[in-house]
Amino acid sequence: MTIGVLTAGGDCPGLNAAIRGVVGRATADGTQVLGIESGWQGLMAGKIRPITRDDVRGILPLGGTILGTSRTDPYVQGDGYPSIAPAIEMWGIETLIVIGGDGSLRSASQLEREGPVNIIGIPKTIDNDVGDTDYTLGFHTAVQIVVDALDRLTTTAESHNRVMVVEVMGRTTGWIAAAAGIAGGAEAILVPEAEIDYADLADRVVKRHKAGHAYSMVVVAEGAPGPSGDTATRGEDAFGFEMLGGVGDQVASNLSEQTGFETRVMTLGYLQRGGTPTAFDRLLGTRFGVKAAELAIEGRSGLMVALKGRDIVAVDMEQACSEIRDLGQDLVRTASWFVV
Repeated sequence: MTIGVLTAGGDCPGLNAAIRGVVGRATADGTQVLGIESGWQGLMAGKIRPITRDDVRGILPLGGTILGTSRTDPYVQGDGYPSIAPAIEMWGIETLIVIGGDGSLRSASQLEREGPVNIIGIPKTIDNDVGDTDYTLGFHTAVQIVVDALDRLTTTAESHNRVMVVEVMGRTTGWIAAAAGIAGGAEAILVPEAEIDYADLADRVVKRHKAGHAYSMVVVAEGAPGPSGDTATRGEDAFGFEMLGGVGDQVASNLSEQTGFETRVMTLGYLQRGGTPTAFDRLLGTRFGVKAAELAIEGRSGLMVALKGRDIVAVDMEQACSEIRDLGQDLVRTASWFVV
């Protein structure tokens, strides 16, 4: 049997752990593993090479992906399955393991329906918005990075009696903002899933300062509506995908105007994607990779590995990617004292 593995879409910590898990489990069974470089782009171009157990030694603590990735999509920049068929046939790939977010996995699911190749998905995205899994690969590390930043920013905000607005990633969901805001002790957490009253936010900041706390930390998800009610964007990228961002500046300007307090903005951006994965993501990536390899060896297809409680299970990939998973209401309730 020959298995191909690729990482598609945005990078995140833990990808190498998943690749290592696939290779370790598959090669132990005598199965050949092919590494596909640069995601779907590499598969369409035939950029493929064998990877062995020796090739994945020492990659567990590394961020990013040793295979590279891209935002190319076979249905946007190609013709669907015919775009990847030559490479699939030339290399004799029987099962393709796709490590990707909701967009990449939706494309993978459609390719699985169109072509003869088996496809298994591994959910990865710092946004944590893929359905039917408790956590996606990379989310835990991204939250820890934001919490570390909040710890550091709090000391400077307190020293200078400032309001600090921290904009975090998450696209249309508030998973990172809510989790990191709670863990980092933010005074306000602004997410797309909760109504935001900016006048009330300003009033609360003023009351806090009058009570003797002359600084405030505000965490805002990039997809949250700004004071105007609109989502801030920075146009489209080279692949036609909308780029969110800029709401932090709008929130800071509004707070400064309404409160008169000195306000600063920190947009963490791609810092949240990089660096060494946490132990949680190393373990999760490894378990995802091992399970995906086992499903491939069994000849299964159209499935995504998922974390359910403490167990790694197989779920229907098409169903899991049918819609974006919003921030869970339990987390919203936990943050209710802070979400405006």
